[in-house]
Amino acid sequence: MRVIDSASLAALTPYRALVEALARGLARPVVSPPRMHLDPTGDGDALLLMPAWRVDGLMGVKLVTAYPGNAARGLPAVAASYTAFEQRTGEMIAVLDGTELTARRTAAAAALAARWLARPGSRRLLVIGTGALSLPLARAHFAVIPGLAEVRVWGRVAAKASRAAEQLASEGIPAAPAGALAEEVGAADIIVTATTATEPLIESAWVRPGAHLGLIGAFTPAMAEAEPALLARAELWADDCEAVLAKGGEVVQAIAAGIIAAEAVRGDLAALARGPVPERQPDAITVFKSVGFAALDLVAAELALGRLPPG
Repeated sequence: MRVIDSASLAALTPYRALVEALARGLARPVVSPPRMHLDPTGDGDALLLMPAWRVDGLMGVKLVTAYPGNAARGLPAVAASYTAFEQRTGEMIAVLDGTELTARRTAAAAALAARWLARPGSRRLLVIGTGALSLPLARAHFAVIPGLAEVRVWGRVAAKASRAAEQLASEGIPAAPAGALAEEVGAADIIVTATTATEPLIESAWVRPGAHLGLIGAFTPAMAEAEPALLARAELWADDCEAVLAKGGEVVQAIAAGIIAAEAVRGDLAALARGPVPERQPDAITVFKSVGFAALDLVAAELALGRLPPG
């Protein structure tokens, strides 16, 4: 059995290769049962189990703990691991760092959606949020969007946005901290959000025709990063339709308010991967809503294990 730590996993799954792996891997059948959500302490903490497999291929399960009270203990709020097995025999193959796996597959999925749905010639990316996904999202988009030339980073704490932009710039990505959010949204070709916002940060009126938005952070019905009203103006896609209709904050809220119907979700990443990708009108606003699903973890693990040197 192999153990793959975060640094090794990052080296095995460069973003360009991971995006291509998702494009190929999601087009093939994957069994992905519903995520199991348990509260082991009875205090609102979470143990999540996310299994997926291919028949006669790889089988994996991600275990995630989310303990919000850990911040007061000086401990990380979220921890994760991923265990891979042979589906046919049940033989354990490897244990992978689940936190790194989650960040990389989430960023790569958003970048893949942008590659398919954003307007050709998009040059300016706005990253909203300065948490653990901020840098991966910028790196993944910059790796696969042709012609992307500017990255702006916005956060509620300006110093954090400046530090994130400085880190990206040190890696050769032309990044700078963002100014006023309304102006930055209006100037961006691609906007990607990864926050814990429970009230919308993005007003519908700020978004210009032709923009693409990747809404990544609002992963419960009570959360929202953009005004649900925006979805009435947009062509809406999901990472996984069933998961987004159950948990995707802006989508759930827009349906409950009668702003859109469930049928407004045009499809998901698997449908886009199978093709054809619909022709994009230049002035269309496209929205990719993501809440995460286990097939993404499986494809990322397949790539990592397939690139492992013998040993």
